[in-house]
Amino acid sequence: MQIGHRFRCYPTPAQAQTLLQWIGCQRFIYNAKVGEDRYFRRFARKSLAHTGQFAPVDQQYSHFKTELTPWLSEVPSQILRNGAVLWKQAYSRYFRKLGGRPTMHKKHGRQAVWLTSELFEFKPVVDRATGEITGHQLCIGTRKHPVGVLAFKAHRACQPPASLHISIHAGQWHVSFNGDDGLMEPSDKETTAWLMQFDAPELLAMTLGLDRGVALPLAGSDGQQFDFLPIQVKRLAAQEKHRKRWQKRQARRTRGSSNWVKARRKVARYQRYGADARRELAHQTSHVLATDTRYKLFVFEALKIKNMTQKAKPQQDAQGRWLRNGAAAKSGLNKAILASAWGRTQVFLQYKARRQGKLVIEVPAFYSSQECGACGHIHQGNRVSQSGFVCQSCGHTAHADHNAASVIAGRGVRQLLAGKSVEKEKKTCRIARQKVGVEGSEPGVEMRPTLGETGVSRWGGNTPAHWSLTQETPAITPV
Repeated sequence: MQIGHRFRCYPTPAQAQTLLQWIGCQRFIYNAKVGEDRYFRRFARKSLAHTGQFAPVDQQYSHFKTELTPWLSEVPSQILRNGAVLWKQAYSRYFRKLGGRPTMHKKHGRQAVWLTSELFEFKPVVDRATGEITGHQLCIGTRKHPVGVLAFKAHRACQPPASLHISIHAGQWHVSFNGDDGLMEPSDKETTAWLMQFDAPELLAMTLGLDRGVALPLAGSDGQQFDFLPIQVKRLAAQEKHRKRWQKRQARRTRGSSNWVKARRKVARYQRYGADARRELAHQTSHVLATDTRYKLFVFEALKIKNMTQKAKPQQDAQGRWLRNGAAAKSGLNKAILASAWGRTQVFLQYKARRQGKLVIEVPAFYSSQECGACGHIHQGNRVSQSGFVCQSCGHTAHADHNAASVIAGRGVRQLLAGKSVEKEKKTCRIARQKVGVEGSEPGVEMRPTLGETGVSRWGGNTPAHWSLTQETPAITPV
């Protein structure tokens, strides 16, 4: 079973400068491959002589090392090769219809560099008194390009990996990698088959419905509530106030100046606290739920969060003047939804529950806030207030969120017993067994088409997979 590790690391100023250079060079190779692919496909569409040829999908990168890019020779060749490999892996995901074509990586935001085993080594730290291994030292670099020992804080035991990522975001450095603990993880199909052996009352007793809201991020059908701590709410408000203040200062300063860079770093630091608090809430909530021995099935509403947080369309009044009240209200709602960590909590709970042999499913969300969890009566008058629920038929009274959670739990049990919760096997894209970089980086190597690749006459741009793999380009270019 694969387990992810993410530790804080503390590079020295010299090490940080070198790692930033590695990150930039790897990003340059990736973006260069993206631009090269776009050029080939766009040029072939406008040239009748190239119709039916294939766009190269390979790991070549040596032709990017020219007199115009002397800085590429200052980093290990494995850094550049890994950038090309990352691009090809992204294109493999596109062919498997797991995403769109590779796009340009931006310079701002979270930045990371992928290091394979040639670029690092974990050396064990042995206690001289007892002879036991107390930890590991992470040595980075090659004989030609040494970096040194990177100090990192491992908060749990781990095995040396085959590759790792070193990232920086808002001034904080992290090292992350995966490891196998040797334990078997049951699949969702096996867990579903085991749960379907129980009858409805038994299954309902081991099912927890979870309702997500804005005022209360997560409410359980058993009365549990998961929300930020009071001290976190206070700190989030203060950090948001400071962030807006420094954003205004940044806007008034000359772009690119030292004071502008200082303000930008301040804004990133205050934004980072909110992201860390939401991640912590999602991790702690999912851990508490996954380790609860009372429940084997967790049911969520099938919410399309991306559609729910779309930008509001501008509206006009009778005189043609643009209205801002509606857009401002929608913007505030979108911000509240995204700040509740709805999607991240569900994603974290899915893999943590799977490790425990438990299951997470989704049910339709229609009328869950208006349906009575006791008798099933649906009426909009049942929801008397934001947190109050009184059934107009049977008189059942409960907290609105907990009542909705109980309704969701009942729907999940019925859906599971009806056999509608068996999900199809998800497509995966694994790294090929051949050695990384085996296709070579020497100039002059013939570019051969990849198996399964379609013609170069595919439509340009980052179009969806089910469009780009079916449409054809006319043989004659319109004038």
